[in-house]
Amino acid sequence: METIKNTANAVSDKISEVISGSSAEANKQKAKDSSNTAGERVGAGIDYCKDKVDEAGHAASKEVNKQKATH
Repeated sequence: METIKNTANAVSDKISEVISGSSAEANKQKAKDSSNTAGERVGAGIDYCKDKVDEAGHAASKEVNKQKATH
């Protein structure tokens, strides 16, 4: 039962990792777009950094759950 839970958590973490990565890419493009105001570009840059941190956290959590599921 614990293996199923860890596998489900790993899948959930992978989905969250992909979503964070997609959001980071969108924010990166927004930050690079010169048609946006300086404030919008700075805000998008900050959001990009937050998304990358979230992405890394989900990736690490996914790996932990994968390891738990195999043992």
